[in-house]
Amino acid sequence: MRHEEPTSRTCSLTDPKVRAVLDRLHAEAGGQTLGLARLLASFAFDKLLRHEVSVAEEAARLKDLYVCLSPKQGVFAYQAARSIGARRIVEFGTSFGVSAIYFAAAVRDNGGGVVIGSEIEPGKVARARDNIEAAGLSAYVEIREGDAQETLRDPGGPLDLVLLDGFKTLYLPIIRLLTPHLHPGSVVLGDNIFYGQGLQGRLRSAARRPAPSRSSSASSTAGGRWSCPTPRVSR
Repeated sequence: MRHEEPTSRTCSLTDPKVRAVLDRLHAEAGGQTLGLARLLASFAFDKLLRHEVSVAEEAARLKDLYVCLSPKQGVFAYQAARSIGARRIVEFGTSFGVSAIYFAAAVRDNGGGVVIGSEIEPGKVARARDNIEAAGLSAYVEIREGDAQETLRDPGGPLDLVLLDGFKTLYLPIIRLLTPHLHPGSVVLGDNIFYGQGLQGRLRSAARRPAPSRSSSASSTAGGRWSCPTPRVSR
């Protein structure tokens, strides 16, 4: 974990190396429309046939797809982490490293810390590490390969922020696993939390269950003290 003095006026998203990598990754993600359409079709067939998709099966379907935060969502994630001075962040579902780059940029600007990523697909782990290194942010990221229910058991300390952006059926098990490491003021962000009936409410309940004195936020809130331009996507 790397520590430096916080820089309230600095926005690492304007760093040329960071911007170049994010522009490239968002452009690549934007070119996967056909692959995403096929993925959605497969999910529709699963629902029609009442087929329960396993983690391994979903990982195989997604191994070449980004399914990542959009540029605006990425800036929001950066600002959320900046607004609370996050130093230790966990993300469930690293994929090719897009969200890890946004969070690592925030951690660096907050004075240092670590972003702990989790990814079950080996090919994505290797690509994510390469992307993060190209952005010059490797000192702030640790990607753990394997089943997140095992790799995230010990996040190494209190968590300031958690992003749920992996397999939706594991959102509840993962947040229950991480809840003991949350503290008053921790923020939990979830992508597509309307997936499944009542998931949003159950996530909020799970994040607050262990002790009445713990008050963690499961909503999407972020301060506006830092102004960062949304990275332009090269077409």
